[in-house]
Amino acid sequence: MAAVCGRFEVTKLDANISPEQARQVLSMLTDGGSMDAINTPLALRLIGLAQELGEEDLAQRLLDHALEAAADDSERMWTRFEGLKMANAGTSAFEQLAETVSEAEGVADLNAAVHHHLALMFLADDALTEARAMVQRSLAVRETNNDREGITYGLALLVAVAKRQHDMDTAIAAGTQRVELLGSMNKHTAKMEALADLAHAQATIGAFEVANELFSESLELATELEDLSGQLVARWGLADLAEIGEDYETAMLVLSDCLHAFMAENVPTPAAVRQRIQALTALRDGGAAGDGQGPHEL
Repeated sequence: MAAVCGRFEVTKLDANISPEQARQVLSMLTDGGSMDAINTPLALRLIGLAQELGEEDLAQRLLDHALEAAADDSERMWTRFEGLKMANAGTSAFEQLAETVSEAEGVADLNAAVHHHLALMFLADDALTEARAMVQRSLAVRETNNDREGITYGLALLVAVAKRQHDMDTAIAAGTQRVELLGSMNKHTAKMEALADLAHAQATIGAFEVANELFSESLELATELEDLSGQLVARWGLADLAEIGEDYETAMLVLSDCLHAFMAENVPTPAAVRQRIQALTALRDGGAAGDGQGPHEL
């Protein structure tokens, strides 16, 4: 996996690579005098990997080297951005950097990345107005720069902010745009997640038929991708919709299919699925749910 920051893509540990293999790669690239041959973009890519492996001292050495090896102002500003993140700097420090990059030439990708990061920080602080302003600035830069992948990240964040603001019109509009863009880019896993997210937003405003179609499409993609977590999210949403309609039989069948999908892959079924099936059985049979819970709400 990787956190996209324009040409300075920060590499993280891939699910198909063991920590031992990742350490071997890092050792090969950084031991002895090897780091002298690493340029700033590569050093910045390796920082995320070093941090994920708990190699904080190495991450700091890579950051120091990235600054020393920086070939221009763009690379120095990218290094400053990474340094602020490593130091867990506050919003004021990132706002100062945002002002700098907004006035600089040739750093549109960094400009977008800094404003996106600020949006995340404001969202974490529940400063929703500020978060929305930052993500909209980031999106504007990415649209001007035709950064389609970056736009999908910005739209996802805008959806999250709009939901927190209870602005479902914006959440649905941005979510729909995100689904369409991901489909045109053949980003199937991301589209699966975006469909479920959009389905939830539609259900929130009572558009249950639309939500059902979106959850079903997400489930179809998740099944094709053999993505158990995606299947769980979609089936859970379909069960929610069935419960809203007091169709406990359908809800139970949907979750039973989820249970069987996990069993087929020899993966432990989440306890919540079994518990909910038991509760639905009690509701269907006219009894009280064992845990005292009634129908789930979206």
